[in-house]
Amino acid sequence: MSSFGSQMRKRIEELRRAGENVAQIMGDVAEGATIEAVRVATENTPPNGGASIAGTNMRSGEMAQHWATDSQTTPMGGALSGGHMFRTILANNMQYASYVNDGHRVDKHFVPDLIVNGELLERLDGEWAGATGIMVGVDKTYVEGKYMKQKAIGRYKTVVRTELDKRVREVFK
Repeated sequence: MSSFGSQMRKRIEELRRAGENVAQIMGDVAEGATIEAVRVATENTPPNGGASIAGTNMRSGEMAQHWATDSQTTPMGGALSGGHMFRTILANNMQYASYVNDGHRVDKHFVPDLIVNGELLERLDGEWAGATGIMVGVDKTYVEGKYMKQKAIGRYKTVVRTELDKRVREVFK
């Protein structure tokens, strides 16, 4: 199987030979693919899969929301070797996003103001703050990553391949 880059170069050359506006097409395709990548990253970022966002002062869904606000879906273009280069950015600037994506080690440690309330973790505040806490990292020494960035990049590449193939077929009908 040929690489993503060689497949793209082949499609771009086919469009160029047909006299198509390759810069416009690539800009449109890059934007659509990045929008889809942001959607996939958001969909795969916890809490997801119908998990409730519950627990006082705990999960907020804020990291999932940051894919849309931190990413740049509108292509930024510039000349490169007589052609055009378009750049979009898939980003999540939350401090802990890389740990959720890639996985991380968990050392046993005490977390003040954290309690288990039924099946929920809750962080105490106000008059109860400092009253208690729990040990974490007891049952697990490693938390698996969710790989939401890799899933989004895979979707980006699929969309680009599909869209360029579709554009080439339309030109040669």
